[in-house]
Amino acid sequence: MSETTLRPTPQTPATPQTPAGARAEAAIGPLGLFTVLLGAALPLIDFFIVNVALPAIDSDLAAGPAMLELIVAGYGVTYAVLLVLGGRLGDTAGRRRLFLIGMAAFGVTSLACGIAPTAWTLVAARVAQGAASALMLPQVLATIQATTQGPRRARAMSLYGATAGLSMVTGQILGGVLVAADIAGTSWRAVFLVNVPVVLVGLVLAARAVPETRSDRPASVDVPGTLLLALSLLSLLLPLTEGRAAGWPLWTWVSLAVFPFAAVAFYRTERRADRLGRTPLVPPSLLRLESLRRGLTMMVPFSIGFSGFMFVIAVVLQQGLHKGPVAAGLALVPMALAFFAASLAGPRLVGRFGSRVVTAGALLQAVGIGLLLLAVQRDWPGLGFAELAPGVAVAGLGQGLQLPVLMRLMLSDVPTDRAGVGGGVMITTQQSALALGVATLGSLFLALAETSGMREALTATLLVQAGLIALTALLSLRLPRVVR
Repeated sequence: MSETTLRPTPQTPATPQTPAGARAEAAIGPLGLFTVLLGAALPLIDFFIVNVALPAIDSDLAAGPAMLELIVAGYGVTYAVLLVLGGRLGDTAGRRRLFLIGMAAFGVTSLACGIAPTAWTLVAARVAQGAASALMLPQVLATIQATTQGPRRARAMSLYGATAGLSMVTGQILGGVLVAADIAGTSWRAVFLVNVPVVLVGLVLAARAVPETRSDRPASVDVPGTLLLALSLLSLLLPLTEGRAAGWPLWTWVSLAVFPFAAVAFYRTERRADRLGRTPLVPPSLLRLESLRRGLTMMVPFSIGFSGFMFVIAVVLQQGLHKGPVAAGLALVPMALAFFAASLAGPRLVGRFGSRVVTAGALLQAVGIGLLLLAVQRDWPGLGFAELAPGVAVAGLGQGLQLPVLMRLMLSDVPTDRAGVGGGVMITTQQSALALGVATLGSLFLALAETSGMREALTATLLVQAGLIALTALLSLRLPRVVR
């Protein structure tokens, strides 16, 4: 796609253009934007907030390694499986309505997590919490797409990307603080219970400030596509997440063998529905948009490396270096601050340098990982906040230049009436890759730690992440140069 086709068509404020099939929606105000961004933050925070709480959960509920992995995977896999369906339901039934339902369900399931008496009930509550997140989160991007235009949309998308990245980092920081604070003796339970008052505030704000939007061409639920997508993701993510802790029983290998067949069947089913003029769950025609297709390709290695690093650093700090949950969380403060600063600077840099800002971010992230490798080799086992700070700060700066720009770019050409589907595809890809990162890099680290020790295991996983960063840097060179 040429640069000319990526530039917005000039139009006057009095005559905004609306894509065919979509109605002109009411513009979202600052309070409404804050509210939907709050809804975007909660599911991502809860994916990472558990990392530093796992030792306390294990001690309290006698969970064991396999059950702890299920507590993480139950949320992440359910969330990933249902995201696209959540976007489709919002397009049809109304995005604010689904946002309110999803947020209320998130509050109830968070309460269920916080009062869970056993490990199995916590797993069940986490699965339900993942389903609630899948109803809520796709409505955020779809609402932004439907209620903003031009520069306001660019700013809103930049804020969304910044919120997503900060949520993933601050989730782990917040988890450490809450577990250590042991508010009213709640210990790890506070990481879930804290959601309840936040959700109550969010529901009041959403009812007052978020406009209702929906597609003018609502499509029925694609049942075959939904089932095949669920089978594809479950057959890949569950065995990779549970396999190591369970000792790789036969069902894990059978499940992995099913994955390629399920994925091919899903693609063929969706392509056939698209050709027949139906609206499949993931329209292959949507993937013909260059910005979306290339952005999704880059999102996968970026998210795998990001989530794998966050999981591994939590384990290293608590189990390898025997630091408390507060120290494990606060070690990431420099990353959060640097990410925030880069997110603020990103829109101005994009206006001048386009998508090359993403390439520069990947290079900075690689430098940060290099500094961490040097610190591990030089300072182990005296690795602390001061030794980690330079590496995590530079890595956070690089991530902050990548993620907000990448998310903004991916949805820049998605038609407004397909905003829910486009947002669902993007978030499903991100969430699946996040779960895959914990499963693959986490399993690699834990396996090496058992045989070679924590230091060597950390070194190996950081080197793998450096390879993933190199891949994202190369893929970023293929992104459309101009970012709307």
